Amino acid sequence: MKIIIVGAGRVGTGVAESLVSEKNDITVIDSDAECLRELQDRMDLRGVVGSCTDPQVLAEAGARDTDLLIAAASQDEVNLVCCKLAWMLFSIPTRIARVRAQGEGFEDDSALMSKEGFAVDHVLCPENSLTRYIGLLVEHPEALQVREFAGGRACLVSARARHGAPAVGMQVKALREQMPEVAMRIVAIYRRFTDGPDRFVPCDGATFIEPGDEVFVLAGRQRVAQVLAALHRPEGQSARPVRRIMVAGGSSVGERLAQELSRQAGRFHIRIIDDDAGRCEQLAARVPEGVLVLHGEASDEDLLAEEGVEETDLFLALSDDDEDNIMACLLAKRMGARRVLALINRHSYADLMHGTQIDIALSPAQTILGELLTYVRRGDVQAVHSLRRGVAEALEVVVRGDRKNSRVVGRRVQDLPLPPEVHIGLIVRGLPDPDASPPVEGEASPPQAPRGEPEIIIPRSHTVLERNDHVVFFLPRKRLVKEVEELFRVRATFF
Repeated sequence: MKIIIVGAGRVGTGVAESLVSEKNDITVIDSDAECLRELQDRMDLRGVVGSCTDPQVLAEAGARDTDLLIAAASQDEVNLVCCKLAWMLFSIPTRIARVRAQGEGFEDDSALMSKEGFAVDHVLCPENSLTRYIGLLVEHPEALQVREFAGGRACLVSARARHGAPAVGMQVKALREQMPEVAMRIVAIYRRFTDGPDRFVPCDGATFIEPGDEVFVLAGRQRVAQVLAALHRPEGQSARPVRRIMVAGGSSVGERLAQELSRQAGRFHIRIIDDDAGRCEQLAARVPEGVLVLHGEASDEDLLAEEGVEETDLFLALSDDDEDNIMACLLAKRMGARRVLALINRHSYADLMHGTQIDIALSPAQTILGELLTYVRRGDVQAVHSLRRGVAEALEVVVRGDRKNSRVVGRRVQDLPLPPEVHIGLIVRGLPDPDASPPVEGEASPPQAPRGEPEIIIPRSHTVLERNDHVVFFLPRKRLVKEVEELFRVRATFF
């Protein structure tokens, strides 16, 4: 796919790095020639110096035959104008704009974003994406990752297996037998080794779950708490919810998170620490009553001790400086914070820190990458989540077509020509079908059974795929994506 990325900042660079690795034809537009030169030295892409609102620059970047434009410059208005030009002058099929502004009019389906407006197909807001994702981690404090599928009805969660938890030391098939009422499937295990980083362990019924393993499980949303308890909590120990939250860095993410969590009145005790007095005054005026804003350094041991960091359930370092976030988390962990999360932009730092003394190293680029990959993937892909710092991927594909034009409709799982490494984790059946034929005017509609709740199915070898099934895969290597996409693609006779 031919893709133009506007802006060589943190978001644009992170997105370019991932998309280049998938053999896409990438061109980056930025006004900083030195920054583009460094990118071209590191990655197999082309750089064009200039303004993205200049039609000649867009033409030089190859806009006339581009498939996707991602406008990720630092200013909202630049991104919006760029998308409008891309549609009006070059008819680029898909246009995505990074927009920080909030409020009505900035949603995907708003009149302002329509083709008559700014012609934006998808509004991308990294701050909102991070806020939503951290909210999921607050809801499931024992998880290292939580990714949603089928509109939130199913989740992929990962957790660190702890000694003494019911599932630890048990074979996968024995765990299934012990919890037959829980619709779940373990799709991957990443194991710690003394001679290097975590490594992928092929997972089948005979695989043992060992202490320290990072275990990835697909399950219905209602079962996530049971899955996490089996992996992470000793039997008989009650769950400890997140109540006390300390945020280091009064960034826009920290502000939005405080506003979002405060909607659950009385549930959370939130403190925000920032070293900029002016920013603290702004935050104090914007955040809800009850959120305490403190002026000071997040690396100040006396301040952390005074504010009770040892009683903190979740410490979040969300500043714009990777090193500050890492040091603040290490200090908070040493002083007794139960769980720490660091926002880290550089992939190399995130790889080093994740799962060590820092429980979760969160990369903004990886968080938003799933939204972008949905537009890059072929076939009817509904959701994509990049995992393990971009090495693995979870994919939700909708089964389309019929027996005549689809290679999967009406076929058993065991008969699908999938690579052995690919796991079909679960199937969500019974969701509304947007492609169902409407009744012909004047004809009576056929009787239909009342629609119930969608069904979460853990597929077996004899499970038969049906039209409109939402199938969730776990792929330990991204090179397997093309085979899955090709298998689920309908023939040209399907419209």
